Amino acid sequence: MSLRLYQYWRSSASWRVRWALAHKGIAFESIPVNLLEQGQRSDSHTARNPMQHVPALEVSPGRFLAESVAILEWLEQMHPDPALYPSDPWLRARVRQVCELVNAGIQPLQNLTVLAAVSSDAEVKKAWAARFNARGLTALESLLCTLDAELGEGTFAVGNSLTAADLFVVPQVYSARRFAVDLTPFPRVLLAERSALATPHAHGALPESQADAT
Repeated sequence: MSLRLYQYWRSSASWRVRWALAHKGIAFESIPVNLLEQGQRSDSHTARNPMQHVPALEVSPGRFLAESVAILEWLEQMHPDPALYPSDPWLRARVRQVCELVNAGIQPLQNLTVLAAVSSDAEVKKAWAARFNARGLTALESLLCTLDAELGEGTFAVGNSLTAADLFVVPQVYSARRFAVDLTPFPRVLLAERSALATPHAHGALPESQADAT
């Protein structure tokens, strides 16, 4: 069987994985899980991912891998070319640092479960999400500038080629725009976004390009 990706079109984590699959030329079947209709809370999806998150990747019948960081690293090990992680241990660690800054430090604070716990008021939710997006992007801008000083000026998140770091940065910038964050203080982040979106397969991975987009 080809891989099956259980995902939601606007999910940042789903976007990362479908972009990685396309970048590596790996065929997959996309199966929508509608978060707004609580599809992630169904018994069938809970069996795929006990945290009731997307995405979940079915790698063989009945065998699922969840969490985008784990999925990307598994894909890299199983399909190393074209690479999304540098071979140099230090550069690889730097790529992982960018990924985790987004994955652990920004994105979880804006997910639907957290926003529902914050408030039932849409404007309060938006302000919360904007606050933590701005805080995280401030840290990300600083980190990318540090990497430029360390490695030489680059155009992508880490260096001058697409890495897993970009697959985390681009969806997060998209989310920040949704929450009306002022992005002018983050020119280095925006440069990485532009560079990554100009690569092959970027367009096909966009939320608006997905069959379940609304």
